[in-house]
Amino acid sequence: MKGILAIYRRELSGYFVSPIAYIVIGFFLALTGYFFADIVGRVIEYSFRAQMQSMQMQGAPPPIDAPMLVIRNFAGFVTTILLFLVPMLTMGVYAEERKRGTMEMLMTSPITEFQIVVGKFLASLTLFVVMLAPTLIYHFIIGRYSEPALPWRIMWAGYLGIFLLGAGLLALGSFISSLTENQIVAGVSTFVVFLMLWILDFGVRGSSTTFGEIMKYLSILQHYDTFAQGVIDTSSIIFYLSVVALGLFLTLRNLDSMRWRRA
Repeated sequence: MKGILAIYRRELSGYFVSPIAYIVIGFFLALTGYFFADIVGRVIEYSFRAQMQSMQMQGAPPPIDAPMLVIRNFAGFVTTILLFLVPMLTMGVYAEERKRGTMEMLMTSPITEFQIVVGKFLASLTLFVVMLAPTLIYHFIIGRYSEPALPWRIMWAGYLGIFLLGAGLLALGSFISSLTENQIVAGVSTFVVFLMLWILDFGVRGSSTTFGEIMKYLSILQHYDTFAQGVIDTSSIIFYLSVVALGLFLTLRNLDSMRWRRA
């Protein structure tokens, strides 16, 4: 446990010594803040227009759950932007270590490969949570003034899904970073892999074949839909935890092979 904690502290301090963490977090918050305000404005405009049309037709206004629309649209935007930002967070996790030669120092230290992998992953996951947490303020603000009341259960379920999705992407991105010494190559390769996992089910969404069902199951964003609806699906949780475990396992095996090649 001490080894994991040592790596965790080292990595976390490294994130905030370099400008990359501040740039990514600042860009993420600026982008999400802008789009959240835009989504709220569009939903209010849509609600007002629906009420005006119902008044002109002398009918009852259609039921519109504005807070629900805001939550779902915002969550959909966040999950999409993660496909672009997570590669920036993970591209240097191992690639930069290998380029500077500090990976050899870690490999020859008393710390095990398992402690290195887990410590680095927990540090990147902490940075991800730090990046995501301020967006809760947006919901607290509209929750204070919204009518009907903000569906907090759905909001928290959505954030749980975002957290699990981010954890899975971080684990896969870390593995890809461990394969190369070039951060640019790691970042681009990670983005390509994420994009493939995103569009995996595009051509088979209406298919009921076994192949189509497999492709839909492997699509990494497909499992987020249940969380966006306020449903915490056990199968989706297991899927994301399996992605995390797979990414960490592959990273561990790659570090083991690096030690074996140097032996």
